[in-house]
Amino acid sequence: MAKESIKARQKKREKMVAKYADKRAALLAAGDRAGLDKLPRNASPVRLKNRCQLTGRPRGYMRYFGLSRIMFRDMALNGLIPGVKKASW
Repeated sequence: MAKESIKARQKKREKMVAKYADKRAALLAAGDRAGLDKLPRNASPVRLKNRCQLTGRPRGYMRYFGLSRIMFRDMALNGLIPGVKKASW
């Protein structure tokens, strides 16, 4: 489980990226690189990291579900993810 401060930092970055998305797109379309430099660094979507929504784990992330492999397996075995079941053949 990730530290609470790391998860909070990620949430803060997500909010800032959403806040400046329109302004950033307009500056990129205009080719104004100086204007982009004046935006906060955390407003850049490149600084976001894919993390598990429940635990904050950065590795083993499954983009389709937004979960780490560990939480995905746990939830799938408990029947908490619709349409997912353990394979048997």
